Parts: sequence; C-alpha cells; structure tokens
Amino acid sequence: MEMKLIRNVKTFTPKAEGMKDLLIAGGKIQWIGKGSDGKSISLPELEVIDGMGKTLIPGFIDQHVHITGGGGEGSFKTRVPEISLTKFIESGVTSVLGLLGTDASTRSIENLVAKGKALKEEGMSVYLISGSYEYPSVNLTGSMKRDVIYIEEMVGGKVALSDHRASQITSEELARLASEVRVGGMIGGKAGILVIHMGSGKEGLQKVFDVIEKTDIPVSTMRPTHVNRQEDLLKQGFRYAKMGGMIDLTCGTYKNLTPDLVVKRAEKEGVPLENITFSSDGYGSWSSYDEKGNMTKIGVSKVSTLWETFRIMIIEQGYSIEKALPYFTTNVAKGLHIDDHKGSIEVGKDADLLLIDEQYYLDFVMAKGKIMMKDKKIQHNGTYE
Repeated sequence: MEMKLIRNVKTFTPKAEGMKDLLIAGGKIQWIGKGSDGKSISLPELEVIDGMGKTLIPGFIDQHVHITGGGGEGSFKTRVPEISLTKFIESGVTSVLGLLGTDASTRSIENLVAKGKALKEEGMSVYLISGSYEYPSVNLTGSMKRDVIYIEEMVGGKVALSDHRASQITSEELARLASEVRVGGMIGGKAGILVIHMGSGKEGLQKVFDVIEKTDIPVSTMRPTHVNRQEDLLKQGFRYAKMGGMIDLTCGTYKNLTPDLVVKRAEKEGVPLENITFSSDGYGSWSSYDEKGNMTKIGVSKVSTLWETFRIMIIEQGYSIEKALPYFTTNVAKGLHIDDHKGSIEVGKDADLLLIDEQYYLDFVMAKGKIMMKDKKIQHNGTYE
C-alpha cells in the first residue's frame, strides 16, 4: 500500500489547527499529529512531502459543472465541449457534481453518466444530477426517482424556473418533482435534492415558496442556484436561506453581485452562512438577450472562477482562510450529504488535499490520496490530454 506523509504544514480543516503532520494511505487520512515535534515516521515505501512554508486546506467541491459541456442556445456551433481532468486539478477541485443544462436533446443523461464515470476512473470524486431545464424530466431509468435509487453517482434531480428557456412548470409540478427526488434519496440513502436553475424572470422563487407553504416537503429539498444573478432574486434567496433552505451562488459571472460581496451582505442581514454555497457553473454557457429575446452575447463559464473567488475573499475582502473555506468545502459537503467522507481534513476521510503558497496560489493537489499536482505542475493528465 502506498503511503504518504505530509510534514510540518500549517493546516486548516477548515478550522485553523496550526502545524500538523498527516499520514495518508489507501486514499484516506490515517493519522494527524502535531507538526514540528521532532518525531519522524519511518516506513517502507513512504513518500515524504515537505509542507514547510505552505498551507494545507481541503480539496474544493464544485457542485455545479456541465461536465459534458453546456450551451447550444446559439445553434450547434455554440455547444461547449466536454471538460478535461486538468481543468479541475488546476482549480483545486477534487470533487464535482455534474449536470445537464438547457440542452437535453443533443446531450443526454447517458452522456452525463458515462462522462462522470470516466472522470472517476481518472481520479476525481464524481456525483451527478438527473434531469435538466425541461419538464417532463429527462432520465435514464424511467424517472428521476429511479435514477437516484439505482445509479450510483446520482444524488438528485434538476429543473429550471423563472427562465424563458424553462418549461414554465406549475407549483404543483414542482412539488411533484421535489417529492420524487426526495423519496429517491430516502430509498437510495442519498441527498435526494432538487437543484433549481434560477433565471432572471419576474416570478423568481415564488413557486418554491408556494411549495413550502402548501406542502410538507422539507425546505432542504429544493436547492436554487444562480440566486446572485439579480437583486430581487437575491433578496428572495436570503429569505429562503433564513427559512432553512440552502442557496447556491455562482462565481465569475454576476459582476455586481459576486459571491464575496453577497456573503458580506448576508452576514450583516443575519442570513445563516452555513446555508450558502459557491459553485462555478463551469463549462456552461452564459448568454445575454435583448428585449425581444434575441441573443446578443454568449460565452463559457470556467471552473477556475471558484479558486479565483477564494483568493479574492482573502486578498481583497480580508477574509481569513478559516472563514472563507466553508463555502467551497464543508457547507457543500453537508448539503450533498457526503460530509461523512468529504469536505474537511479529518482522520478517516478521503485524502482530498491542497497545498497553497504564501500568495494563495495552488502548489499541490491530492485527490483520494493520489498526487495530481506537485510544485505547480500537473502530475496526472486526463486520458486524451
């Protein structure tokens, strides 16, 4: 069994823990001890990694990535290609939640599952979401509920609201979808969440509030994302988070409502910060439309915006590492019900670890105990890279 020892490294679990040594074997963190205590471990085939001058943090969990490529709203030439392994590694992402977007016609759940399994073979931890923008929902086994139950990587479903590209579902239909994935999660022992793409439409989160008011579906089931795309939607998002729901903020797109600024507002307004997560919307397309609904601009979101946001929080907004990390790690892991093995640095959890330098740039990436980046150089490429 390959073993690795990271020595003398300042550690954030996300909590600040000071200087530590970590022993990694079998893809897990096996031991954490006091750093710089003069003790040494001598074992056969032990690889020692010097952490002096570096900072150790958990690997990031990006819970919104179009791993098979998004886009397509501007004809076939605008279909975004599939993401490669190194795009994740360069961004400190060791776990990903993959999903479909607008296009569930030239993309499919079959594509999504195959790509997810490919990334797993290459070293990532992968979770998936069934469905897409549209209703009735696309799926692989006959329903989103069955997908969640029977497909190992599936943890929930997706639909879109308040968007001209959505299927304009009713509150009753939304409630049925939420119930479907919740029951699938209960039977399959998974999160059973309904990710809700939020557009810029007038209604915002109203249908979500209707479901909470009129049914017994727990507020934790529905997970609106892109809620920082406009001011009115964000205010509704804050209301939802205060009710106990989780909201997801998108990095790198909405310039006046960036996640770092939104969190500062949330703190002042008494929003429970543990109910806020960040994601990249990586490899999805962003688009702008005129008043007649004609597309005026299109581009591609990058996974790297997650890491860029982390650096902005620390360097420009003055957050400590300890305060910044949960939005990328523990909050996400708890929301996906994978916090028993992901999201923090603890004995028994997966060895998803990042070393960063004094300027908060990535130096080293480990995913499930495998070194993916060392000395800022990729050590493990995707199959066709």
